[in-house]
Amino acid sequence: MIYNNIIETIGGTPLVKLNAVAAHIKATVLVKVEYFNPGHSIKDRIAVKMIEDAEKQGILKPGGTIIESTSGNTGMGLAIAAAVKGYRCIFTMADKQSQEKIDILRAVGAEVIVCPTNVEPEDPRSYYSVARRLGKEIPNSIWMNQYDNVSNTAAHYETTGPEIWEQTEGKITHFAAGMGTCGTISGISTYLKEKNPDIVTIGLDTYGSIFKKLHETGEIDPREIYPYLTEGIGEDILPSNCNMEVIDHIIKVTDKDAALMTRKLARTEGIFVGWSCGSAVHGALEYARNLNKDDVMVIILPDHGSRYLGKVFNDVWMQNHNFLDEGNMLTAEQILKVKADKVELMMLDVNQTLAEAIAIMREKNISQIPVTKDGLIIGSLNETRVLNTILDDPSLKDASVSQAVSDPLPFVLTSTRIDVISKLINKENPAVLVQSPEGEIDIITKFDLINVLAQ
Repeated sequence: MIYNNIIETIGGTPLVKLNAVAAHIKATVLVKVEYFNPGHSIKDRIAVKMIEDAEKQGILKPGGTIIESTSGNTGMGLAIAAAVKGYRCIFTMADKQSQEKIDILRAVGAEVIVCPTNVEPEDPRSYYSVARRLGKEIPNSIWMNQYDNVSNTAAHYETTGPEIWEQTEGKITHFAAGMGTCGTISGISTYLKEKNPDIVTIGLDTYGSIFKKLHETGEIDPREIYPYLTEGIGEDILPSNCNMEVIDHIIKVTDKDAALMTRKLARTEGIFVGWSCGSAVHGALEYARNLNKDDVMVIILPDHGSRYLGKVFNDVWMQNHNFLDEGNMLTAEQILKVKADKVELMMLDVNQTLAEAIAIMREKNISQIPVTKDGLIIGSLNETRVLNTILDDPSLKDASVSQAVSDPLPFVLTSTRIDVISKLINKENPAVLVQSPEGEIDIITKFDLINVLAQ
């Protein structure tokens, strides 16, 4: 199929089942992966809707300027649409947003004004106030104001909600999404509840934001408002797009839990998403603990991880904010230094017999040995494979180890982190080999990992 322009490709994003991170959940947990949109976020949907509605109303005229206060994603969607339609873009952003977001917006031709985060919304320096002022000062311009623009909610009512209903064949029982402008959760939830009023909607908030307390008491508590790091969710104002009547529960998630889940999604599910996606999944899975096998939960994943390379996916940044436990930062070199077994790594020549291998294993109290040929490691031998081979044919104990050799154990560098090593050690690979810059080889087993973490 050929599209006339890039904005025609927006929508139709896939639903993907979570496996590793939801292994403890009885229900089916699905994520709506919105980075398949051309601007790599769900905000592409509302950007086009807001522009087209403004055009229809005669508010946005040819050659006009689009102004928006954004955390980055809405700006990207607006910039893409503006490039196709020929508009100028000026975006205001809070200084807590990642540099990647700023750079991306400038790359697609937008002008970006960075404003202080820790000021009141009414402060003339806030990114809301600056956008509002520019919308009044610049001729033939429009401040889109995604927070109060009803086209925000309408975009999800018209597109995202119907997609989820159709993709789940109407079997969805629970819906979860982060809360920022609230257009996403309000629009989708409204549509889904019209289809089935029993669908439960869970909003995900962050500490320092107003939504949870407001939902529970009907009041905004100033004591609940304080700086937080997570980008894309939470607010210190009540957007007009927030419809609390279609939200059943709100769960708060810490900056740290959100960041760690974001990294976990990348490592264990291969889903490389943004920080607020980690918030959504962490909070939704907390709620899903009590669901049963017939339930179907859909979680919105708004954006792509490329916008957080300098933060959530940067070990130094994570360490500086105390988001990484010390144990999770251990390297292969550090693990080897505290190994209980300091003996030299044993190796077997491929021409040695299984009987010799058994004797070495018994004498050295080891369960796996690398196998070499002409000095090069070509495989490995483990006690399970040896046992099964001899059980099948006892006479093979005098045969060469080639009768029971397995694939070589994986090699890692001394700088490889423990979380990567733990993923490599599994049923097929009971250990990993570590090669130093000098070429020396050592081994790390599952017991070595347990031993170092228990200290």
